[in-house]
Amino acid sequence: MAREERTMTLRGHIRNGTLVFDEPPALPEGAAVEVDLRPVGHDESGPTLYERLKDVIGTAQGLPHDMAENHDHYIHGTPKRDRR
Repeated sequence: MAREERTMTLRGHIRNGTLVFDEPPALPEGAAVEVDLRPVGHDESGPTLYERLKDVIGTAQGLPHDMAENHDHYIHGTPKRDRR
């Protein structure tokens, strides 16, 4: 029988090196958990990729005309994509 895996998001903070949950989780004593640390800000979605890179978009010069389409070829040596 396959074991059912459940996930939940719990919020908390670190106090004196210990994880303290904002609200006590409904977990049995001794439950095994995995903690995935992610910074949380006021805007959890954060800036878009465009917003993060807008200052450098269009500044690269001297690249092959098909660099966007074949970047794996130029960077890693994979075969070029067939233009159809």
